[in-house]
Amino acid sequence: MEIVDLRSDTVTRPSKGMLDFMMHTPVGDDVFNEDPSINELEKYAAELFGKEAALYCPSGTMTNQIAIKLHTQPGDELICDVNSHIYNYEGGGISFNSGVQAKLVNGDEGRLSAELIEPLINPDLDWLTRTSLVSLENTVNRAGGSYYTLEQIKPISKLCKLKGLALHLDGARLFNALAETKDSALETGKYFDTISICLSKGLGAPVGSLLLGTKNHVKRARKLRKVFGGGMRQAGFLAAAGLYALKNNIGRLKEDHLKAKLIEGELKKLSYVESILPVYTNIIIFNLNKEKFTGEEFEKKLAAENIKIAAFGKQTIRFVTHLDFTDEMLERIVKVLKSLQ
Repeated sequence: MEIVDLRSDTVTRPSKGMLDFMMHTPVGDDVFNEDPSINELEKYAAELFGKEAALYCPSGTMTNQIAIKLHTQPGDELICDVNSHIYNYEGGGISFNSGVQAKLVNGDEGRLSAELIEPLINPDLDWLTRTSLVSLENTVNRAGGSYYTLEQIKPISKLCKLKGLALHLDGARLFNALAETKDSALETGKYFDTISICLSKGLGAPVGSLLLGTKNHVKRARKLRKVFGGGMRQAGFLAAAGLYALKNNIGRLKEDHLKAKLIEGELKKLSYVESILPVYTNIIIFNLNKEKFTGEEFEKKLAAENIKIAAFGKQTIRFVTHLDFTDEMLERIVKVLKSLQ
């Protein structure tokens, strides 16, 4: 029986078209800035968002952590939502890598606003930390894939400019957000100092993320990437997958969202589902009735049916749809979910 994997959209594997593109790409030594495929990917992505330059890195964690270090000094403070990936899932890198502390905000389903941020910006007093950075996440993983529109982002960007703060976007699933809002990447790029985009989630590349910013940002970021151990040599094979993903897989993300909405509809009918977060994109987060299943028990039940899922807490489950999740798999997961009633 074929395995259905809903643990994350990171589980995708390269398609035949992507593999063919990878195997016929020219490569060089990227530490010497001589890999033509990496250079092409960086140029393409930067132009897509109207940025001067981009830097290819092994992971989104690295691009986020480099961005934090670019915009802060040890002892500074950044503002982010309590659900932020940079705070919850990057191994304490905010403090470990940059010596910075986080001021957490309880946003609206993971989303911040200028009204929430402004009172948290510290005045310039000797005994207070210097607030230097605001970080947004789009979409918000822990909030069920909720997203920002440009109209929500603009006042935040305006406030940051007014207060002299940098604004970074953890755009790990940014293209999922843009698929829903219909906002353009080019317009989005205007409102952030730096943007991180992931190529290995819904876009289907095997590995890699990009940090976008000014030429000066990227020049400094290249050195930080080396310090963090992220300098790569003939990584053009991997970069080619990212370029293929950007050119071919953005337009199909809405399919993943539609499948997620269908699963949401089925979950709402099940007595063992106590609550479910609104499904905005490709992430489904729901809570189980503790009288029926724990998260671990539910995970084992589905594993017995060759379905892999992720317990997101004692009673919480997360599903993530992606390009390897087919219509047949959708029918199967619905059938199995119903059978557990």
